[in-house]
Amino acid sequence: MADAKVLVPAGMLGAGFTEQSIRNGIALGADAIAIDGGSTDSGPYYLGSASPKMPPEAIAADLRLMIVHGMAAGIPVIVGSAGTSGTDAGVDWVAGIVEQIAAEEGLVLRLARIYSELSADVLGPVLDAGGIRPLPPAGDLTRATLDRCEHIVGLLGAEPFGAALEAGADVIVAGRATDTAVIAAYPLLHGCPPGPSWHAAKTAECGGQCTTNPRGGGVLVAIDDDGFTVVPLEDDSACTPMSVAAHMIYENADPNVMREPSGTLDVTDARYEALDHRRVRVTGSTFTPQPYTTKLEGSGIVGYQSIALAGIKDEEVLADIGTWADSLRDYVAFKAEDLLGLTADEAHIEVRCYGWNAVLGDIDPDTGPPREVGAVLIVTAADPATATKGVTLANPYLLHMPLPDMDHLPSFAFLSSPAEIPRGPLYEFLLQHVVAAEQAGNLARTEITEVGR
Repeated sequence: MADAKVLVPAGMLGAGFTEQSIRNGIALGADAIAIDGGSTDSGPYYLGSASPKMPPEAIAADLRLMIVHGMAAGIPVIVGSAGTSGTDAGVDWVAGIVEQIAAEEGLVLRLARIYSELSADVLGPVLDAGGIRPLPPAGDLTRATLDRCEHIVGLLGAEPFGAALEAGADVIVAGRATDTAVIAAYPLLHGCPPGPSWHAAKTAECGGQCTTNPRGGGVLVAIDDDGFTVVPLEDDSACTPMSVAAHMIYENADPNVMREPSGTLDVTDARYEALDHRRVRVTGSTFTPQPYTTKLEGSGIVGYQSIALAGIKDEEVLADIGTWADSLRDYVAFKAEDLLGLTADEAHIEVRCYGWNAVLGDIDPDTGPPREVGAVLIVTAADPATATKGVTLANPYLLHMPLPDMDHLPSFAFLSSPAEIPRGPLYEFLLQHVVAAEQAGNLARTEITEVGR
């Protein structure tokens, strides 16, 4: 009978967890420690700039707990989507922290680096041959769009992790991967069926989010031939059939099926049973193998952006905040063209009123006057100097702009001094496409070295 237990201490590397939760998971018989190291949740900047969104101190604190306790227990530590976006630079950055920890703790370990970044030069011939197809709602990809990407990554499945484990890796630091691949790799390698393996991985991908205390640490998933069991790692947390089943809805278009590189997980017939007040047993998950595909993510620069924020409490302005925002935008646009010679194509000007409709826009059901508003003026241009110049030009208007029928100047409060805040380059996601694995070239490039004492 195949079985495997994977400890998932948190939903993302750097989020933090307690040492006791790691001890609890190992005491329950964990065979591996796995954690996702990245996300696209915070937008395209991190991929485009190949920058991490978490500070190195937070990454190191989590890694140290996992590595020290994992090596003492003789079990591997697996990290995917290193450095937030999984670029090659992100892999090297996190791997460098692992090397430092190994040296400081007097450990000798086999470190696997798995790279998954791709270049436009590699993908160009594949595109020309029709080997890249869009995922809805994206349209067909052009070479010009491919060339605009600052960085492109392909999402790894479980197989490269399994290969590194077979090669004897103690710690794996990988590029961009599906959140589930880092968890499913160990049980799949050890003969567990794919249905329970992938469903357990999906359930545990965000650590304690599948529990009644989402901020209360991670979970351990125990996979076997018939299903899997989920156990919370903190004493004040519990799993229920509802909390476990609900996680299939998270970041998933269909609550019953989920596509992975190697096929599709189907939980339509899954059954969730409370074993006691803390543990849940899941059976009935299935997995259908399909032609292997790799999802591509790419990010490129749109322009450069600067902002300024003013707090508005004036009741007369707040009573007609929509008119005020429109008149401010139009007047700043007029001044930008009149004084700076900037057309609408050269300087895109927006006003977003947080506290009114900045999130939902015209579909916001709350039509009454807001109590207060944070008005954000945003200027996007082809270069940073022009973007900042547009914001500085708007300074007196953002501070004192009246309504069209007011006979006096109101006053608002800037967030900062100076009011203008250069944001630097503005990125956008450019790829929502997949490529057949055999056409992606050498996507997973693995290097294993001995590091430490």
